[in-house]
Amino acid sequence: MTDLEIWATIGALMVATAVTRSSFWLVGHHITIPPRIQQMLRFAPACALAAIIGPDILLDGSGQLQLSAFNPKLLAAIAAVVFYVVRRNMLHTIIFGMAVFTLLRLLHL
Repeated sequence: MTDLEIWATIGALMVATAVTRSSFWLVGHHITIPPRIQQMLRFAPACALAAIIGPDILLDGSGQLQLSAFNPKLLAAIAAVVFYVVRRNMLHTIIFGMAVFTLLRLLHL
C-alpha cells in the first residue's frame, strides 16, 4: 500500500468510528429502543469479551482446536471460572487466573 492509501484508510476508519459512535447521541431522543432489546444489549460486552477470549483459549497457533489437559490457557480459564463462581470478585479472578496460567506455563503443562 502506498502512503496515500494508508492515510485514506485511516481517515475512512476515523469517519466510520465517529459516525457509529455519535449516531445515538445525535438521534437518541428520536428513537425508542424496546425494553426487550435493552435487556439483550446488557449482555453485549460479555459476548464481545467471550468472542475475543474464546478463540485464544481454545485454539493453538495453527488454528487447531486444543481441548486437551495440556492446554494451560484452558486449564487456567476453567480455574478462573470456578474461582469466580466461589468468590464473585472480578479483580481477584483475573489475578488468580493469571497466576494459575503462569504457574502452568512454568511447569510446561
